[in-house]
Amino acid sequence: MFTIEHDFDATVITLVDEGGDLPLLEDVIIAAFEDCVTIDQVDPRTDQIVRITLSLAQVRDLGAALNLPEGSYRIDRDPA
Repeated sequence: MFTIEHDFDATVITLVDEGGDLPLLEDVIIAAFEDCVTIDQVDPRTDQIVRITLSLAQVRDLGAALNLPEGSYRIDRDPA
């Protein structure tokens, strides 16, 4: 299950683990800002939020990587 919310400065997607495998993991919160994307999840061992921040270029590379076979790649971006 997931939710989508449009805040003033970001689009926020929350992924809720409803899988049949136990134990279930904490919710993942993805916030897309103008210049970056953050991914937050609570670490149940420390009860602290762990945050990963991706640049927009990293997000584009991640999207491309999901559809490519194993290997090393560099995506040339047209500056225009």
